[in-house]
Amino acid sequence: MDTRKEKILVVDDEASIRRILETRLSMIGYDVVTAGDGEEALVVFRSSLPDLIVLDVMMPKLDGYGVCQELRKETDVPIIMLTALTDVADRITGLELGADDYVAKPFSPKELESRIRCVLRRRANRTSAANIPNSGIMYVGNIKIDTNKRQVHKGDERIKLTGVEYSLLELLVSHSGKPFSRGEILQQVWGYTSEQHVDTRVVDVHISRLRGKLEDDPENPELILTARGSGYLFQRITEPEH
Repeated sequence: MDTRKEKILVVDDEASIRRILETRLSMIGYDVVTAGDGEEALVVFRSSLPDLIVLDVMMPKLDGYGVCQELRKETDVPIIMLTALTDVADRITGLELGADDYVAKPFSPKELESRIRCVLRRRANRTSAANIPNSGIMYVGNIKIDTNKRQVHKGDERIKLTGVEYSLLELLVSHSGKPFSRGEILQQVWGYTSEQHVDTRVVDVHISRLRGKLEDDPENPELILTARGSGYLFQRITEPEH
């Protein structure tokens, strides 16, 4: 039986926040490592290989955006960004760079712990069987989705998706033609309940990233469609094309 603790890397230049999160997360069963700036974060990540990163945005040497950008070149490890920035555009920049979610400062430690549990639970469930017709390999136009390997190809090119991007695509494809509201997507993909006040723009940004990777013309999508007044849906699949 694997008794390994899930490991979390906490990156923040404020020592008090590092201490609080290290203490609280350790008390509820996580193995915690910390870093005080962006450059140290990359070093600690590569030496400790954490299961999740809690990443502050405003830091010396290399900010959280730079760290996120570097990490996404080599890993799809879940990243939750901490941001004290008040501008909405600044807050979603991290999502556009590949972060899974963000929590605004000042934050509730309990809320952050809940978000962490949701993200790690989703990561642990990745190996569960996908509810997709003809589960295994399916084709949608020139898009090939391998549900066993959790890989996506567009033509001959493999499209690199983060874990949350793949889970979002999997949800929409497995129920092609069915619209999902943003709230339903947050619940199904992120694991958040309606009681958790999560910014639904998290969904919009990830949809935009998926369209940018899969659509021939992301501004006029043909695969991932907008459901007016509701949310999003994947074009109805009648039968796999070979």
